This record gives sequence, C-alpha cells and structure tokens, in this order.
Amino acid sequence: MYCEKCMELIKELERSGEDKLPHYNEELVRQTVVEMVQLYSANQEDVTRMTEGEEERVTSVQFRHACLERNKQCLLAYVYARLRRVGEMRWVLGSVLNTEVKQCMSEGELRWLAQYNRLLAKYMQSIGSGVDLTGSMEPPRSLYIAVRAMEDYGTIETDSGEVVEIKKDCQYLLLRSQVEHLIRLGVLKHIES
Repeated sequence: MYCEKCMELIKELERSGEDKLPHYNEELVRQTVVEMVQLYSANQEDVTRMTEGEEERVTSVQFRHACLERNKQCLLAYVYARLRRVGEMRWVLGSVLNTEVKQCMSEGELRWLAQYNRLLAKYMQSIGSGVDLTGSMEPPRSLYIAVRAMEDYGTIETDSGEVVEIKKDCQYLLLRSQVEHLIRLGVLKHIES
C-alpha cells in the first residue's frame, strides 16, 4: 500500500523516544523515494493520456499526487526531527559526540553537525573571548569543582598550561569551565560537597 514505508520511518522515530537517536534507516528512506518515483512516473503517463482526451484518469492522478505529498511530508518530518535531536545533543554533550551517537547518523547529518559546530564556534568567538554558550546556565558557586573520574581518559591541558592525567576513580579539583564538557560526556562526575 502507498505511504506505508514513510509512516514506518515516523513510527520508528517516535518509538525511540525524544532523547535517543535511532540509526538512520537508509533502506526505508530509499524505498520511499523509489515509491515516489514510481508514483510520479505513473502520474506523468496518465497526464499525457488525459491531454489526449482520456478524462477518467483524473481521480487516480489526484490520489497518487496526494500520496506523493504525504511521502514528502513524512520524509521531511523524519529528517527535521533527526536534525533537531542532533542539535539538542550538541548543546547537551558538547562539540564531540561519542562514537555510538555518530554511528547512528547519516553522512548528511554528520556534515550538518560539523557545519553547525563551526557556526556556533564562530558565533561564540564573535561575542567575546571565553564565552561558552553551551555551558551550564546556572551561575557557579565557585570557580573550582571537585570531580571524580569515571573512566581512564588520558591527559588534558588546562588554560594555565598544566597537564592533568585523568585516571579512573581519582579525584581532582579543577576549573569548572574546563571540565563541564567532560562531566556532560560522563568521563567525570561532580562530587557534591
């Protein structure tokens, strides 16, 4: 039946929940596009016949056109919802998304994310040095924060040039602005005092 493939895309996205990004279903997208090409070709043939005097094909042309519009709306909704989720993840997780999330994205979404990151970085530079719009909107109680490493991460270099090696189950007292992105990624955990 017409429009079933594109509706399956929407249902799949809805079932995944608002905070998760399911794998990009390239196969269903391709099948929907193939269906649209077939519908368009059938409409072209019928329109040609209608210009030759066969008026009884009007209803089938209108029906196929409605199916084309429905498929187009569903594909656009699928792509828009996925890009919206990727954008939200960028604000929550920072500029470096983990490989699990990146594996769920299409090549077009990866290009969109790279361009979005460049635009956001350029904008943050234009409004002043040191401003990170993706940071916490809560004012900090102190500049330094106590954190515990949840995994071995390697070394990070602070703004002062100090090199800190992040090892699992070790505690550190670091500048909040330099470790917020690691907290969002789950590498570090804030220790409440």
